[in-house]
Amino acid sequence: MRKKKVTERYTLEDLASTMIFPVKLTKAQQKQAAIELAEARKKSQAAMSEETRISLRLFQLKFRLEEYIHSKEYDPTLTFGYFLKEYIRILDKKRKTFAAEISIDESLLSQLINQHRMPPDYISVRLELHSDNMIPASYWYKLVEKQKEHFIKTDASLRAKEKPFVHGGLRVQL
Repeated sequence: MRKKKVTERYTLEDLASTMIFPVKLTKAQQKQAAIELAEARKKSQAAMSEETRISLRLFQLKFRLEEYIHSKEYDPTLTFGYFLKEYIRILDKKRKTFAAEISIDESLLSQLINQHRMPPDYISVRLELHSDNMIPASYWYKLVEKQKEHFIKTDASLRAKEKPFVHGGLRVQL
């Protein structure tokens, strides 16, 4: 909208009340504002229950996981094992305790975290149930699929290994 039309339609007081004008702070004022904000955050965090803290951290993990599985980029550090380890860390549980809670052997949990084994499908479902549906099984599954997709696209030795099993392939010229 043009300025003339806006001022015809609204009074200057109306416009002023709906606008947020940037405020220029001096260095000292910026420093004081940062200190006040830090104090307010510390105070609100101190009033938070442990259950609330865990919930907030789980939401943060969920959003990181969601963002990563929807991105086109592959990051070799963001694996199923990485996110599983973070989940256990947020819950502040020992691996042995957590493995018992989802009814798997501690050695399987260790293999999953250290990427020595890809997780079976039931692990994703158990993780969803354990998180009370906060982190869906589909997120865990898509994370595994993203790893597999990258492996299939980039592993030249896999193609070399499988080539002798293909006979009479297509010969198409584009």
